[in-house]
Amino acid sequence: MIYLSEQQIIRRKKLDKLKLLGINPYPSEEYITTTTICKIQKNFKEKETISIAGRLMRLRILGKASFGEIKDHTGCIQIYFTQDHLLLSSNNMKKKDAYNIFLKKLIDIGDIIGIKGLLFKTKMDEITIHVHQFTLLSKSIRPLPQVKVDKNKKIYDAFSNTEQRYRMRYVDLIVNDHVKEIFLKRTHIIQKIRNFLNDQEYIEVDTPILQSIPGGAIARPFKTYHNTLGIPLYLRIANELYLKRLIVGGFHGVYEFSRNFRNEGMDRFHNPEFTVLELYVAYKDYYWMMNFTEKLMKCICNKFQKNHHINFKTPFPRIPILDSIQKYTGFNIKEMGKDKLRKVCQKLHIEENIKMSKAKLIENIFETKCEKNYIDPTFIIDYPIEMSPLTQKHRDKENLSERFELIINGQEIANSYSELNDPIDQLNRLREQMKFSEKNIKDESISIDQDFIRSLEFGMPPTAGIGIGIDRLVMLLTQKKSIQEVLFFPQMRPEKKR
Repeated sequence: MIYLSEQQIIRRKKLDKLKLLGINPYPSEEYITTTTICKIQKNFKEKETISIAGRLMRLRILGKASFGEIKDHTGCIQIYFTQDHLLLSSNNMKKKDAYNIFLKKLIDIGDIIGIKGLLFKTKMDEITIHVHQFTLLSKSIRPLPQVKVDKNKKIYDAFSNTEQRYRMRYVDLIVNDHVKEIFLKRTHIIQKIRNFLNDQEYIEVDTPILQSIPGGAIARPFKTYHNTLGIPLYLRIANELYLKRLIVGGFHGVYEFSRNFRNEGMDRFHNPEFTVLELYVAYKDYYWMMNFTEKLMKCICNKFQKNHHINFKTPFPRIPILDSIQKYTGFNIKEMGKDKLRKVCQKLHIEENIKMSKAKLIENIFETKCEKNYIDPTFIIDYPIEMSPLTQKHRDKENLSERFELIINGQEIANSYSELNDPIDQLNRLREQMKFSEKNIKDESISIDQDFIRSLEFGMPPTAGIGIGIDRLVMLLTQKKSIQEVLFFPQMRPEKKR
């Protein structure tokens, strides 16, 4: 049984009355507009005739004249109705009836309307449209939450319940203007990155989302099944191995804005599906990639960054991860094995257990005790080889790899390697990783992508690769504390039934 509120029942009755009057509340024909609200406000001309469409956001009936507000995709503007001038474009109703019956009794806030009229300014110097012709384009049968604003235009009764906002993003976008700005900024950030990479003549590509083997990272995948092929498939956890295949195939530089999926926990920094930019450039290494990343970040942040507490001056500091751990914990873990690392974790009150790998223990120590201290952009470099199965061994430092992470505002923003291109070493490392996983990690089935190994056997040039977390980057540049704020439709728990 569908529960309807009193307001919903009233609006449905209005819907029926509209139909009885011969007014289609959901017409399909094109409604022609001549301008937008933004253009009207920039290029105001007294008594100009205009036609616009949008959502009715306010309506105040004042006898024979009424004021309202209409909102299109560019902004809001005041509208003015009078009994002597209002006509319905879809009905032969008299002007008086159009005002007293249609406008006063059958139109609601939230309805989508088309209007034609003349521009003028009120005594308060507010640009207003005197509506002469009115068209109902879509009847709203569910009332909007009313966001109230005081005389100083400060919101004091907002649609602010977090769960409702994320679950009903369409309502959030209608009533909270600042939310739209977040997503417009996200689009502009991605476009800026794309333009930067295209200027370097790197090629944007698409790689499979459905994969027979979930490779390129260690994570629990989402699993599905292909009926025609009769095989299980996985939503990708990373696109790294496919992009490297393209480097093998002869592309110099390739990138992809990749939608990835991981069947793991959710918090304010993690959503089951997320966006990563992956870039791979042949004949480069992680030193080159650090310099390139500085240029990219400078390009983006000069345009979008408004947090003056973060200094994007280059060059960014480059700090070995083991030095960082020693600085912030007091422990020199460079020569420690797994058992000693567990004892360090116990002393530091950091999560550990016997099934955790040495790599996971070091990762936990760094993320818990060190990461939060890096507010300005900082490269954390030279990770132990155990933490980086797809990375070249360091050319000068024993047991370390040529890897960096970019940390900004206490969060990992990017991860980069000098990519491992030795097929025999790569296969051995993946086998070791698989053995450990089978013994110690439940619900994570790691398989070796033999086709990827085969591609390396044909020869992959020295290559630098990087993955940049787009959602976290947008969080940083919009100063949002939750990933859900920068995703149109974040994953939510099922809605409770009434």
